[in-house]
Amino acid sequence: MLYNQRWKIELDFRSIKTNMGMEILRCKTPDTVRKEIAIHLLAYNIIRGNLAQAAILHEKIPRQLSFRSAVQLVIKASMQIVDLTGSRLISALQELLKAMASTTIGKQKRKSQTRAVKRRPKPFPLLSVSRNEGCLRV
Repeated sequence: MLYNQRWKIELDFRSIKTNMGMEILRCKTPDTVRKEIAIHLLAYNIIRGNLAQAAILHEKIPRQLSFRSAVQLVIKASMQIVDLTGSRLISALQELLKAMASTTIGKQKRKSQTRAVKRRPKPFPLLSVSRNEGCLRV
């Protein structure tokens, strides 16, 4: 039980880092790095809150909804709803929550991929060929 909870925390940290574009921080001073981390955590919590709300409204479990898809939906919707007001804004937000609730996580069937990364320092060799060529070499 405790292991499963810790695993979910690890997955959340991974989501924050990879899906929110936080693998490499761009700020230089400690103060601005703290602000950058705080902004990413704020955005993460807002999206997770919206996922929870979408799950409740559509009778689903929040952990079964795709965080990455929710991020993509929010980015796309933010460009479209910026000028809306009143009932049009409310209906657009309801449609966004409905779209979030429809992005469930399933068993992913992926072909095996090479264990290589494009950035250093990591314990895997540098990816020097295309991803497709690397998959063929496995």
